[in-house]
This record gives sequence, C-alpha cells and structure tokens, in this order.
Amino acid sequence: MVNMDILKDNVGKKAADLIKDGQIVGLGTGSTTHYFIRYLGERIKNEELNILGIPTSYQSLIKAREAGINTTTLDEYDIDIAVDGADEVNPTLDLIKGGGAAHTLEKLVDSSAKKFVVIVDESKVVEELGKFPVPLEIIPEALRVVKDTLVDLGGKPELRMGIQKDGPVITDNGNFILDTKFDKIRNPHKLEKELNIIPGVLENGIFAGLADKVIIGKMSAIEEIDREDIL
Repeated sequence: MVNMDILKDNVGKKAADLIKDGQIVGLGTGSTTHYFIRYLGERIKNEELNILGIPTSYQSLIKAREAGINTTTLDEYDIDIAVDGADEVNPTLDLIKGGGAAHTLEKLVDSSAKKFVVIVDESKVVEELGKFPVPLEIIPEALRVVKDTLVDLGGKPELRMGIQKDGPVITDNGNFILDTKFDKIRNPHKLEKELNIIPGVLENGIFAGLADKVIIGKMSAIEEIDREDIL
C-alpha cells in the first residue's frame, strides 16, 4: 500500500466504527469510501449488525454487495448517517465532490442524512476551494448553452471524456459532466446556488454547509473536525 492508501484505509475504518446497530447508512462513492464500505461489511458480519445501506451510485452498490451489506433506497427509509469522500475540503467544511461523476445522488443522500461524515486523506484539505474543478451534471441537450453561461460566470468548462471508451463520460442518470475551473471560490454557498439555477444543470459538485464532521487521515494521526467546533 502506498501512503495515501494507508491514510484512506485508516479513515475508512474510523468511520465504520461510528456506525451503530440498526442504522440506515448512506454509502458514498469513491476510492476512500471503498475502505469504509469494506470495514462496515466486516463489522456487520463479525458483530451480526442489522444495518441497511443506501448507495449513491452503481459503483457503491456493487461494493456494498461485495462487502455483504444489504441495500435499500431513499424512498423506503430515512438515513441516519451518510459517509462519503471529497475532492477538496476547506476550513469551514465546504466541499467539492464529483470526481466519480456521482455527485447528484451523493448530494441527495448526504443532505438527507441526519448526520453527514466526510472522510479524506490530508491531500484533500485546502485553504480555499477551486484547485479541483467543479463538476456539473447537465442534460446533453444543454451542453452549448451551459458552457456559454459558465464562461460568463468566469468559469472554464470542459466536457469530461471517457477512459477506455470513446466520447464523453455518461453518468448513472444518463447525462454529461462539465468540469469547470474557477480561479478561486471565495463564497461556495453563493456559487453553488448560481450554478444550480442555470437551465439544463441537474446538480453541481459544491457541497456548502452540509458536512457535520470531517475525518482527515494524516501521516501522524487521524484528525476529526466537527461543525460545532468551527462555528
């Protein structure tokens, strides 16, 4: 394991230890969340826990099945706790997510949870959001119009292209992803709202004010930051 894999492993286990018997758990998407899902599956098996997971993507659904976690949907249950990763986290616990093109369902699940826990390695912690591009899920027919609007807002949008397939990335919802670079995001709350009112945009990857707790894997230790500690 490389160092970052060790850090991801550590925070995944730490988050899995937070889960209590009988809870409904939102299962995030991404490489760090894979460790959480694996450790949660081990706890369910070893401790005979009664837990249901609500996946945020086909990827997390597959990982949950591999880990032995029974799954359900948001239509059936309220979520007690959601655990997800992030591409960037700032000091006020605002996030950029969506590197896995699953941010629309992630935001629905994470915002619906009674508690939303974010797990990251220390490379994802930034002073100001914006080094990582903001992904927007858009309907394909809106590509040109949305790109023009993003440029007017100061963004530099690029259509995310597939790897090991020709053409653009297609989300689980059948849409495109526009990765949009902004020089600096000083007001994540404002930009999140501005992006979501653009016609043709389904959801963007700024998660402002949603995280209740962030668990950061560092080489020296694990750091936990709760929202009430920064208010």
